[in-house]
Amino acid sequence: MLARMLFNLLNNLHVVEKLAESRPIRRAAQITAYAITKAQIAGRDASERVMRSQTLRQVRDEAGRVPGDLGEMGIRLRRVKETFVKEVKEGLKDGSRQIKK
Repeated sequence: MLARMLFNLLNNLHVVEKLAESRPIRRAAQITAYAITKAQIAGRDASERVMRSQTLRQVRDEAGRVPGDLGEMGIRLRRVKETFVKEVKEGLKDGSRQIKK
């Protein structure tokens, strides 16, 4: 019974318009739009950082070469790991600076 009443209220155009004009609903819509916009900006920034990433370039370069032996492969993997760790540390520093702003 309660579900049917709620369904009828939400399908009533006048009730929906009144709710849309209410301050809590407008504020919730503003907050949602803000969060979506911030997430899009953060995603765009992250994808740009990945594309500029030294690790990505290094992995592409290393994948294009055939290793002579396992020792050489280990050296390559260590270099990629070191580059990756360095970039993660730089990203954390950048993130903490942005949070402080």
